[in-house]
Amino acid sequence: MSDDMLRAPAEVKYAEELDWLESIDDSPKPFSWRLSPRMIRLFILGSERSDGLDREIAQKWFGDRSFVERSIVTLASDRGLLLIGDPGTGKSWLAELLSAAICRNSTLVVQGTAGTTEDHIKYSWNVSMVIAKGQSRESMIPSPIMTAMEGGVIGRFEELTRSTSDVQDALISILSEKYVSIPELDDDNIVFAQPGFSIIATANSRDRGVNDLSSALKRRFNFVRIPVVTNKKSEAEIVRFRTEELLRRHQIELDLPPTLLDILLQSFADLRSAAASATSDDEKLESALSTAEQIGVLEDAILHSNFFGDRTLRAQTLAGSLVGSLARRNPEDLAILNKYWHGVVEPRSKKDGGEWPEFLEGGREAIATLS
Repeated sequence: MSDDMLRAPAEVKYAEELDWLESIDDSPKPFSWRLSPRMIRLFILGSERSDGLDREIAQKWFGDRSFVERSIVTLASDRGLLLIGDPGTGKSWLAELLSAAICRNSTLVVQGTAGTTEDHIKYSWNVSMVIAKGQSRESMIPSPIMTAMEGGVIGRFEELTRSTSDVQDALISILSEKYVSIPELDDDNIVFAQPGFSIIATANSRDRGVNDLSSALKRRFNFVRIPVVTNKKSEAEIVRFRTEELLRRHQIELDLPPTLLDILLQSFADLRSAAASATSDDEKLESALSTAEQIGVLEDAILHSNFFGDRTLRAQTLAGSLVGSLARRNPEDLAILNKYWHGVVEPRSKKDGGEWPEFLEGGREAIATLS
């Protein structure tokens, strides 16, 4: 079934694994959860030898165990969960995995934008049915959040701080009272949340000041702050995991040389250090230099090598992908990258050799092409 989808949700992608975990799970489960808290943690973080399982469960989210445990405990209470952090820290992926493990449905999602309205989190109407038969529960279109309430499952709200304050405020009564009233109807005009309902929201810490959460709404959420991955080993595991998924999805047989992964990780570490010491925004790349953007650079290079190269990932292709992905402003970003290539990559290629000289040349060509 997942082969028929461009991107299968976690509950479809890992359906066989979830079925197996559910079949051996004899621990207590809150509400109508499909898995116990311990098994959910194992599903997300992977199994260890000490777990004594008959099969290995791969790690799917890379981060501190305490973040996952606090998230699960929050959802087992009557509070909402707010995952907050920089872009590319895996907030949405963690929210999807939690929803898939708890209720086997991660698709009840509202995407927060400046255009998100109260209807998107409560309900709207099928206009043609209203004209033909009048307003009724049949002609009502429930939002993903209302659908989650009725089913006693998890609803998700992505980029909560991107939506306006009146939309955010509409969540307060849902999280507090656990029902939505429908004043247009005379009968059957209240939708009550069933046991197991909760909301997982995400917020970008860089959006602070866009539409800050009210104190009332903050009290309805438990905050779990997801830090940027700074450990090189952990970041390498994340990039490798995501890249291997891409290769399987596209049925590409291509090796990822460890030396090129090291070059990518080192380049991002260098550029982050430069951004941290910059004194103005013009001296910083517009890119957040997140782990997700590293994955994007590597995916771009792999696909380019597969379709237009000799199906071998080379340092020159990786350099071109990095420059092309990070040079978003002209001339500011190009000037920053050019400075990095001359001041850091060139000396390193002379000192360390290996793949660095080819990476140097590939970056120079890409910068010259874009200039």
